[in-house]
Amino acid sequence: MTEVIAKFRQLGGAARVIERVLLVLLAAAGSLWATQVHHSLPFAFFNEQYLGLFLALGLAPVFLVVRATPRAPMDRVPWYDWLGCAGALAVGGYVTVLYPSIAYSLSALSWDRLLLGGLTIVLVLEAVRRLAGWALMWIAVGCILYAKFAWLLPGILYAKGASWERIAVYLYLDTNGILGVPLAVTATIVVAYIFFGQALSAVGGDKFLTDLAMAAAGRYRGGPAKMAVVSSSLYGMVSGSAVANVVVDGAITIPMMKRSGYPAHLAAAIEAVSSNGGQIMPPVMGAAAFLIAEYLAIPYGEVALAAAIPACLYYLALFVQVDLEAAKNGIVGLPRAELPKFRNVIRRGWVFLVPLLVLLYTLMIESWAAGQAGMLAVATTFVVGALQKETRPTWRGVLVALEGTGRTMLDLVAITTLAGIVIGAFQLSGLTSKLPLLLVSTAGGNVFLLLVLTAVVSIFLGMSLPTTVVYITLAVLVGPALAQLGIVPLAAHLFLFYFGMLSLITPPDCLATYAAAAIAKSDFWRTGWVGMRLGIVAYIVPFVFVYHPALILRGGWLDIVAAVFTASLGVILLGIGCAGYLFRPLGWAKRAWPCLAGMFLILPPIQGLPELVPDVIGLAAGLAFVLVERAALPTPAAAPEAR
Repeated sequence: MTEVIAKFRQLGGAARVIERVLLVLLAAAGSLWATQVHHSLPFAFFNEQYLGLFLALGLAPVFLVVRATPRAPMDRVPWYDWLGCAGALAVGGYVTVLYPSIAYSLSALSWDRLLLGGLTIVLVLEAVRRLAGWALMWIAVGCILYAKFAWLLPGILYAKGASWERIAVYLYLDTNGILGVPLAVTATIVVAYIFFGQALSAVGGDKFLTDLAMAAAGRYRGGPAKMAVVSSSLYGMVSGSAVANVVVDGAITIPMMKRSGYPAHLAAAIEAVSSNGGQIMPPVMGAAAFLIAEYLAIPYGEVALAAAIPACLYYLALFVQVDLEAAKNGIVGLPRAELPKFRNVIRRGWVFLVPLLVLLYTLMIESWAAGQAGMLAVATTFVVGALQKETRPTWRGVLVALEGTGRTMLDLVAITTLAGIVIGAFQLSGLTSKLPLLLVSTAGGNVFLLLVLTAVVSIFLGMSLPTTVVYITLAVLVGPALAQLGIVPLAAHLFLFYFGMLSLITPPDCLATYAAAAIAKSDFWRTGWVGMRLGIVAYIVPFVFVYHPALILRGGWLDIVAAVFTASLGVILLGIGCAGYLFRPLGWAKRAWPCLAGMFLILPPIQGLPELVPDVIGLAAGLAFVLVERAALPTPAAAPEAR
């Protein structure tokens, strides 16, 4: 984490003023556009014009605040970074001012478009290099080179290849390139939810969520760990960022877990897995969830609703294991004196539930546009914060929230712009239409094999790419292949989303685990493997809802209720097997019993067998396991100890 923080300059004077102005303008522009106020303007303003403005405001500050190398100055901006900042403003400003005339001649390869297109690509690559490292930049460079030199490759990878001029202008101005869906979703929707999280912090709502978790779970065995699970899921509703969750919550919860008796590696793994679940926890999920709604042309509320049951199963498995680990290690809850009183927490902070309820109502019931719903939640947050003197926001606090929103957006602007370059290069080369055929032919039409290949590719890509980029890449390249085999489109896209997200807790390159291990000062590899075990459900459930869409609320109510009930029992049994404890420690052979019983309950109907057979086998095996373990207890006195 120290290396990441050291990249950012601490500026003063005029440079600091310019930095703050650009960041505040970025957040303000995104917020206004999300409210759709532009529809009330007396003149036409193209969506691409706004994206040009957003690109300029999002790219320019990168060169002011992020150092090019570790040896670059920390307290001043070198001349070359001023040029980079000016170049970013120029390439975005060109689109903002001239796009109405550009739109009617997109294929023209004029000198100004060639120059600015080439400059844009260079600036985006450099911004991503500074923010995310060399690997992501080289992947994009490879995609551009493929668009140019695909004619040198054999077989299905062969393509005619495009000229440098065509590549530069296409990536710069076409809506399949930089001005495409990834940047559009970030600039019109994601910005509103990042502002929502900043607004909650500005009025003390984040402290309310942490206190609520402490009051609700802190007194039970393993209380600090349960508090980490609850607070991370609550905070994840408004942040959608696993690493941000780890840094914000982990600084409090990891030391608390260690003090209560959890080993350092286990404390770090619990926080990493809890935080990673924030990306799949409605109502506000990771940025990729908004892209799912955009690609499938459905309301975001429908995506969030479909993701609710899998997210609950994810946290149920984690909660079961956390509880049993506490029992296994003899970890008791926190003393009541150290916990806030639930009644006092609710009395002081109930108003902060209002923005979440507003968000749920507008998204799920009224089907508002996601950006509008997010901005209404922001406004509601500031209003309810103003009701109490101690949480009343000042103008300075609002500006700080806007600046924090803009600063958080820098990574997303750079990464989603780079995603536009990757997608544009694939479109130019025709790879988007070829790869589905390649995957389908490799899988031989076998749906399960195709899913396994896709899952492996997702986790592999996630070692160097953020979740959003992994999802975008696979949605474009693999999504059509999954659809060709008859998979429900929403289930297919959620499958891609889940396995892109899992890269953050799957070694060797798992950022959420790395951040948590750094805070806990634990062994990274040990933390990573335990994290995979704690998050085991996320590796299984996506396969299940592809075959059995009842878990994403597709089908009759009876089918949905039955699927949720059996899956919940299966997840509990699987958690017992993974933790290796029920009423007493379990050996490896005994652990296989509840795991197998749980899998029978979780898995979808098996072809060739009556639908109820796997569930009956799982229930019988699970009940037999519990009865056997209960009967093996030496005395009834052991029961209070396992409580």
